[in-house]
Amino acid sequence: MARSSADSVLSPTDQRLVAALQCDGRLTAERAAQVLGLSPAVVRRRLHALGADGTVRVVVSPVALPRGGGSTGALFLRIRVLRGKLDTIVAALAARDDIPFIDVTTSGDEIFAVARTEPGSRDPLVFRQLPSTQAVTSLESASILHAFRFTSEWRHQALTAPERAALTPGDPPAETASAAASPDLYGVDTDALEQALIEALAPDARLSAAALAARTGHPESTVRRRLARLTAQGRLITQVLVDPHRLGLPIEAKLLLHVTPDHLAAAGQALADHPSVHGAYATSGPSNLHAAAYFPDLAALYGFLSHDLAGLGISHVETAIVSRVVKRTPAPAARRLVAWHS
Repeated sequence: MARSSADSVLSPTDQRLVAALQCDGRLTAERAAQVLGLSPAVVRRRLHALGADGTVRVVVSPVALPRGGGSTGALFLRIRVLRGKLDTIVAALAARDDIPFIDVTTSGDEIFAVARTEPGSRDPLVFRQLPSTQAVTSLESASILHAFRFTSEWRHQALTAPERAALTPGDPPAETASAAASPDLYGVDTDALEQALIEALAPDARLSAAALAARTGHPESTVRRRLARLTAQGRLITQVLVDPHRLGLPIEAKLLLHVTPDHLAAAGQALADHPSVHGAYATSGPSNLHAAAYFPDLAALYGFLSHDLAGLGISHVETAIVSRVVKRTPAPAARRLVAWHS
């Protein structure tokens, strides 16, 4: 039986457009057409179709922490629950605005999540709420120490290297590049207009300057000028949300690796450079390197484990396959969880 259109793999043209948006979330139809060898009318029509049915969303990236650490941090959580309570716990976590990422694995009783927290704090979720919940059978947490690869940096391999380079805006100045990953409006001074623009773009980073002008009450010329400045300074980081199944990548694996300290930096960078890996982080705990990757099939995952990880100083690896992606963006603050139920 043929899969429904909602589950089918996108056409090569649409996959190339998704990859183009990953390079520049506010890419114009004219620029995409010029680089990809399409007509602007075709690009506009396909981008509209991809957005209208929810296949593709471009948002301001919900980065969890600065790349090299800082005053704001995050925890990886691995939660095992009673099988009959999985959906209850997942729903409770999804309702929190401090939990931007939630995945359920194929084991049927396991949840992987990321929680924003203050480094070294006794986070109530980890120290009180989850442990006191009868449905939770075990809980592991690990602090994220360093980010080698953010999800927003992953690129679908549907473009040539020259095409990707032509579509990617220039690097931001050095003084703003390190601040660009901060979740507090990227950790730099931001006036009221810039804050309003970033907040308006958070759920839809492709809003036009005219629409943003109407929402903020500022002239369109001022909005365009501020958007150009935010982009040039590397403070407007976008992320393309698309089901990897639609890109021909139905297998997502979570990898928990133990690496000898003298190999940690090199192994983390090797993972960050791998085209399948969409997240790589040094962490506390026995598994001191966490990664997430997309694959077209289980054979590709096996090849990655048996060949691509060789020689990186990895002494142990645990692999969990994601069965359901629950959440990949922040929830509205009004939905913060106020109680837990066993």
